[in-house]
Amino acid sequence: MLTSYLVLLLFGCLTGITTVLFGFGGGFVTVPVVYGLWSVTAHSGADVGAMHVAVATSTAVMVVNSAFATLTQWRQGRLRREYIWPMAAFVLVGAVAGSFAATRIGDTVLRVLFAAYLLVTIADSLLRKGFLSVPRDREPRPPSRPVRTLGGVGIGAVAACLGVGGSVMTVPLLRRRGLPMAEATAMANPLSVPVAVVGTAVYALAAPALHARAGLLGHIDLLACAALLGGSLPTIALARRAATRVPDRVHSVAYVTLLVIVLLVMGI
Repeated sequence: MLTSYLVLLLFGCLTGITTVLFGFGGGFVTVPVVYGLWSVTAHSGADVGAMHVAVATSTAVMVVNSAFATLTQWRQGRLRREYIWPMAAFVLVGAVAGSFAATRIGDTVLRVLFAAYLLVTIADSLLRKGFLSVPRDREPRPPSRPVRTLGGVGIGAVAACLGVGGSVMTVPLLRRRGLPMAEATAMANPLSVPVAVVGTAVYALAAPALHARAGLLGHIDLLACAALLGGSLPTIALARRAATRVPDRVHSVAYVTLLVIVLLVMGI
């Protein structure tokens, strides 16, 4: 058990880096890690709902990570209101629906949806123009009204259901609106906060059909959450200026590469 939480602490450091560089808030790192540890340490034959615990714990970690990163980036002057509001309000609405839906989806189905969404995102980033590179003469444009409203609701629903925050949808979206990767990933953190807050509240109040296990609040593994935050928060503070120093092309390729790695890990 001690080894498991040391592993979580180390991966918490990685979530801090991905929060700063990619706006993930930790979702795409914490979900496979917590899922793997729960699958290994669960009692044989117990219906432990490892994927539900992983998604719920991920949202709880994202509340703190995304809020802390948002505050840090706001102090650095990297946030632009027209890209965040009112889209964040519609993301919040979608997150309510997505969180409740996740509590009613089977564990295997949830895991398949998580992997499928990763695959679609990777393919979209590689095959459609406008993500890996943005023409230098292209003027950035805030999202249109339909994107802010219907798109925001969809982003919130999918992100809360899968425990990934909104970054994997908002970063490509803002990227194709002409923003550099450093700015697109910075905007992803405040847009992930409403997803994380709503998801955490729903998962904490959920009454999962799990065998009794100490340290659970609803679906949330509190000890895993604490270990992950113990690694992520100091890392965010140390790495807060790293995103602005990464070349734009390298930044976008690294984003897709990390998604491929997570997909492979989930497959294994």
